[in-house]
Amino acid sequence: MRTRGAVLLANIITGLALGYVVTNIGFGDYAELNRMFTFQDLRMFLAFAGAVALIVCVFALLRVRRTPGRIHAGVVPGAVLFGTGWAISGGCPAIPIVQVASGYLPALVTIVGVVVGIRLCRWAGTRYFHLDRGSCEL
Repeated sequence: MRTRGAVLLANIITGLALGYVVTNIGFGDYAELNRMFTFQDLRMFLAFAGAVALIVCVFALLRVRRTPGRIHAGVVPGAVLFGTGWAISGGCPAIPIVQVASGYLPALVTIVGVVVGIRLCRWAGTRYFHLDRGSCEL
């Protein structure tokens, strides 16, 4: 049985490794992301494709099987909002943390936007769509 300390240490090491990789391939650089979203440079798309291919292989080796369920009504509009926010701000929820750690302080605005967006999602989801609070988690 794993202790909480060992799990925490593993999470910290994994997070630091992910941040290092993400920073070194350019996902923390707004100009790099802008070139990807404006189709000026396909390098980032290829990085995404490589990551997807890698996880498909890992899931196959581990025999991870998921049965597709019903798609939640908020998935498509949520994906559109997510992608639009990413294109405008230059970061999905994890990237602004990498940007702040790299010294790019304007990314704090993106982090505030993510927090406000999650709170608005919870409020609108429970008030108008009768969804549980867990449907707006990262």
